Amino acid sequence: MSSELCAGAMAMQGQPFTCFHTVHGTNVRIDPSGTQATRVESFANGICFSRDPLAPGQLFLVEIEEKELGWCGHLRVGLMARDPRSLDIVPEYSLPDLVNQGDSWIFAITRNHNRVLPDEDEDMSRLGKDLSDPYLKVGKFKIPRDKLIARSRPGRFSHILDDLYKTNILPPTARRSRVGVLYEPQTDGTCQMHIIINGEDMGASARGIPGSQPLFAVIDVFASTKSVRVIQLEYGFPSLQTLCRLVIQKHVVHRLAIDWLDLPQLLKNFCKYE
Repeated sequence: MSSELCAGAMAMQGQPFTCFHTVHGTNVRIDPSGTQATRVESFANGICFSRDPLAPGQLFLVEIEEKELGWCGHLRVGLMARDPRSLDIVPEYSLPDLVNQGDSWIFAITRNHNRVLPDEDEDMSRLGKDLSDPYLKVGKFKIPRDKLIARSRPGRFSHILDDLYKTNILPPTARRSRVGVLYEPQTDGTCQMHIIINGEDMGASARGIPGSQPLFAVIDVFASTKSVRVIQLEYGFPSLQTLCRLVIQKHVVHRLAIDWLDLPQLLKNFCKYE
């Protein structure tokens, strides 16, 4: 599906269409839809940005599509309070190069240690592993958790793998993991940056971010992370398309059986892969 068709479909559903900016690192290739970023050589020069600045509470979410052995390090995500077009050159590394230029806050995703310890006056219960809640809550913002957690590719055992993913066994740096970033405005006019991994809020990884400037998402396709894909999200009530998908998935043995249904191919793909 072309970027125009994708954007139109999302607009009809009243949801923001999220994709990558045309400004990016020299080793990155963006697919025609603007939603997949692949590093084609080396391990660096893989920085990407969101096409548009994020709204408060809007999550820019990507799924790790492909890994590459032999490199040390993983995906890096964050925010930048500048229009990517204002950069003279996209730096080789988000850490430390982009951060050293100022107005950027970047978090390096690791296999095991991503949760940020809360302040003494912060409610620790909000950082709990309550994956049974259908909504992820970050401050006053609520995001349906359905698409925040990875799913397996369709296959004979996909229903078993999906259950494992829902219990968050998948490591944050693994293929199929879903990682994103959002910001939460504070009463003092600043913002806090939150990293979301497989449906869990890792806490405020950056505080005191100026709230007066537009904030763009930063995705650094770094080292062992070779390719990522933007996941389109829904806010508020689920769309009719999503409700149809849930009903169809509930009444089939496994996702391969969706191919046997008399449905348009685009709807079949949506039911199998999203």
